[in-house]
Amino acid sequence: MYKFSKKLIYFVGATLFINSTYGQGKAGIDAASSELTTYIDPVANLIMIIGAIVGLVGAVRVYLKWNSGDQDVQKAVMGWVGACIFLVVSGILVKAFFGV
Repeated sequence: MYKFSKKLIYFVGATLFINSTYGQGKAGIDAASSELTTYIDPVANLIMIIGAIVGLVGAVRVYLKWNSGDQDVQKAVMGWVGACIFLVVSGILVKAFFGV
């Protein structure tokens, strides 16, 4: 009996949730898009901060490899520079994609 009532509660809850989402239409989509655009600047700034941290950690890693005489320093430098460029460009593209 307990399993049946638990399933019934989930079914009724899902049905009520679905019915409330159908009724919003254009106003709901407009509200969602305007709320989404408020998150663009913080997300782009977060990407830039992560890029700065990756840049610092990568620079230390390359420096340590270079001083230890490791043979694949060039590969580490290329990976580090590529990651930094990707994070900077992705932060810019997020803003450009959403028109902010």
